[in-house]
Amino acid sequence: MKSKPTCPLFLLSTIMTRFAKALLFIVSLVILGFSHALAKSKTDICIMTYNIRLSADDGVNKWSNRSADNIKMLEYYSPDLIGMQEVRPDQLADLDANLSNYGHVGAGRDDGKNEGEHCPIFYKKNRFVLIESGNFALSENPNVYGVKGWDAAYPRIATWAILKDRKTGKKIAYFNTHLDNDGVTARREGIKLVLERAKQIAPKLPLLISGDFNCTDATAPFDILNAAGLKSIYQLSPIVYGPKFSYHDYGRAKPEELELLDYVFVSKAFDVKRCRVIQDKPEGHYLSDHYPVIAQIQY
Repeated sequence: MKSKPTCPLFLLSTIMTRFAKALLFIVSLVILGFSHALAKSKTDICIMTYNIRLSADDGVNKWSNRSADNIKMLEYYSPDLIGMQEVRPDQLADLDANLSNYGHVGAGRDDGKNEGEHCPIFYKKNRFVLIESGNFALSENPNVYGVKGWDAAYPRIATWAILKDRKTGKKIAYFNTHLDNDGVTARREGIKLVLERAKQIAPKLPLLISGDFNCTDATAPFDILNAAGLKSIYQLSPIVYGPKFSYHDYGRAKPEELELLDYVFVSKAFDVKRCRVIQDKPEGHYLSDHYPVIAQIQY
């Protein structure tokens, strides 16, 4: 018995259905592969920590003689994030007026508002969106400003920000501070407090901590940070350039007084690609009594 001939329209419909399914499968694989690759790709952030030296009666090194070159230096290196220390209100006004590409957060250590030295966080406005920010004193009473904590010589403050990266849509937590120059207990307890607040504010976010730590790597604050899973850029970077010190007292420090005091610590979410101490000396004078420290990191 002869089979009936198949309808050409039925055959065409079957072929088209199979083709559509195959095409959909291929497109799904492409989208899945692209999404996987995107998830694995990492984004660079350029971060700087910098003690600019407060505006004081420093003779030839006074702020009015240094401010223009500091602005030029920051514009030249153009970091995405900057954690500064010892920033007085007049200096903050200069920086704010001249660094129009940046937003900033922070408060004065004397009153939690404007008085005294700030530890501001500057961020590029075209790269990051500020989600939340705050400050706290480094003392037994973090909500009370202008008080010396533990054995500190001065009141101290920390500033933090939650920032959303416009490139990735991801959020990061950034804390910036200035540990005490004299108090060993104050440095130890101060960094403990920073970590405690970071856990409270942003327990699951990639974490950055920068500052003038007023101590070297063989001390308690570093052990505490390492135990919490944070490493310094110097520990992680395959490329380290520049002098092995950041504090130089406008070039007056004796060799035994030259110390690396300025650091950026990163959580495990970050890779460090390179870092350097910027030993620039424009027109024969210093930018500060500390050198800026800059790093390229990825997450």
